[in-house]
Amino acid sequence: MWLIFLPLIVVIFVPIYYMIMMAFTTEANQYLWPIRWIPQPGTLQNFRKIFADPLLPLARWFMNSLFVASVGTLIILFTSSLSGYAFARLEFPGKRFLFSLLLFSLMIPVAITLIPAFLLLRDLKLLDSYHAIWWPAAASVTGIFLLRQHFYSIPTDLEDAARVDGAGRFRIYWQICLPLVRGSLFALAIFSFLALWNDLFWPLIVLSKQTILTLPIGLVVLQQGSYVQRGLAFAGAFVATIPILIFYAFFQRRIIAGITMAGMAGQ
Repeated sequence: MWLIFLPLIVVIFVPIYYMIMMAFTTEANQYLWPIRWIPQPGTLQNFRKIFADPLLPLARWFMNSLFVASVGTLIILFTSSLSGYAFARLEFPGKRFLFSLLLFSLMIPVAITLIPAFLLLRDLKLLDSYHAIWWPAAASVTGIFLLRQHFYSIPTDLEDAARVDGAGRFRIYWQICLPLVRGSLFALAIFSFLALWNDLFWPLIVLSKQTILTLPIGLVVLQQGSYVQRGLAFAGAFVATIPILIFYAFFQRRIIAGITMAGMAGQ
């Protein structure tokens, strides 16, 4: 197993190490060949520039990304769990047709929906706000499918006993069923947070004010105009990547379990 996975570890680790090394390398030494895998001399000048330049509010973009990803994840969890519970436990006309329609929407290329979604958000006057990111992402078909499968596996006897005790439908969902699928919720939260944190294309379309930009868009700014400097770009990429690496270091078991759970949901 080590002989198989060791080359894969090298392929994944080398680009990350190269990014970190170049972030601490002076601009004059960025293009040296052969590559110096240890910065000589090392410097923090790249980080000072991206954090001190008033035209590059990297700290604000970082907090913007954290806010967008956190709130967006909560919205996705709430809407997906409500929809998943409804499709698993409630009976209403057209239930199977609507669920089949949701699954069919997964096969529609994202590029086809870009213009209609943009025009809709424009008419609702939601452009240049985080609502333009949150609400399109709130309709997470993957999240609905994942939670629907796990709600469906909960014994109906638990709900019947709660209903006899006088619990309403929402209380059954909130206090009985939701805690039983917290593993799936955690998995969906991880995937949603990472997707929102790394998303570049859609925020680049709906956001234009510099003060509300997210970090991935900020990295694009670092590579445009007078900021075409490799050291600054690598320093910005380092700032954007380190939180994700730390996140994975602490929650790697949960992430692996979440991937396994997501795969089992289709059974």
